[in-house]
Amino acid sequence: MTFSLKTESESPARTTLHLHGRLDAQTFNDFDLAMLDVLPRVAEGGTVVLDLSALDYISSAGLRSIAKIRRSMRARGGHTLLLNPQPQVRKVFDIVKAVPVNEVFASAQEMDDYLDHIQRQITGNDPAGMV
Repeated sequence: MTFSLKTESESPARTTLHLHGRLDAQTFNDFDLAMLDVLPRVAEGGTVVLDLSALDYISSAGLRSIAKIRRSMRARGGHTLLLNPQPQVRKVFDIVKAVPVNEVFASAQEMDDYLDHIQRQITGNDPAGMV
């Protein structure tokens, strides 16, 4: 199986990347090259959402690619969130502890609820006061 990528920019502050297939030693370079074009277009302090619902497999090379995205976004005051990982892909992240648990979401609604909560907490409009 091959790898493909679809980019969806909801706004300059948020870009969603839909990963399909296998992110491995044979495909990571194409992904990294695509990121050289995509990441600079995300606003300073913005968010990159990696939708992994159609990603069937990830190797250590793929993990390194995602780590590079996370470092790049952090350096610009931004965030990288993972969405809808299939069980086998999520297990890889669990095993290597590659991504903090609060950055992996089971659905877009769960991610949006989390982002809404964080923003309300920052503005002081969150009655619960916890993440």
